[in-house]
Amino acid sequence: MSGQVSELIDALRAALRSGADADRAVGQQAYMKSAMPFLGVTSPERRALVRPILADSAMRLESRASWERAVRSLWDSAEFREERYAALDLLRHRTYRSWRDPDVMPLIEHLIVSGAWWDLVDELSNVVGEVLLLDPEGEGMRMRDWSERDDLWLRRSAIISQLRHKDRTDTDLLEAVIEPNLDDREFFIRKGIGWALRQYAKTDPVWVQEFVDRHTHRISGLSRREALKHL
Repeated sequence: MSGQVSELIDALRAALRSGADADRAVGQQAYMKSAMPFLGVTSPERRALVRPILADSAMRLESRASWERAVRSLWDSAEFREERYAALDLLRHRTYRSWRDPDVMPLIEHLIVSGAWWDLVDELSNVVGEVLLLDPEGEGMRMRDWSERDDLWLRRSAIISQLRHKDRTDTDLLEAVIEPNLDDREFFIRKGIGWALRQYAKTDPVWVQEFVDRHTHRISGLSRREALKHL
């Protein structure tokens, strides 16, 4: 790693460790069912610790390669889960907004597959949705591909990638990524389908009701309840 990348990672790790709470960490790890231990830093505390470092001009990464390397290195070498949350903070920081484009998607795929749990994957899916709006055709094809992968977290990410799109939701894509997964019994897939439909129902309840009706013999009870929760 370059000196700049190492300096940033060291600063983030030191800041997180300064807020450690061993008693709280035990409860956090149990709640999240995480194999990776926690430091015991709450989300508001983490943001307060990380924010000034990422905002410091002296810590700004000057190249895209350095930014991606810092995110991947902090993530892959994490000893505590908060370090992965900090990697997401770095990934999503406004300073690097212009680099969150289709070229970042191989990194995102790596993070999703290696993260392999809902707290990390759901945050990463917000970045996926951001990139999808930049290149609906190309990233739409990628989402269709992900929706049929063996990896359940890539499939979940494809399903929930449009959660924040509201009236910009591509309903053809939404149906295309849900349909291959309707028969899946995995909880996180069924929950993701219901969540995606429930969210879009705030924009177009008629479409969601019609979708559920069309797939009434395949959609799980969990997905149906979630989809129609507010209809």
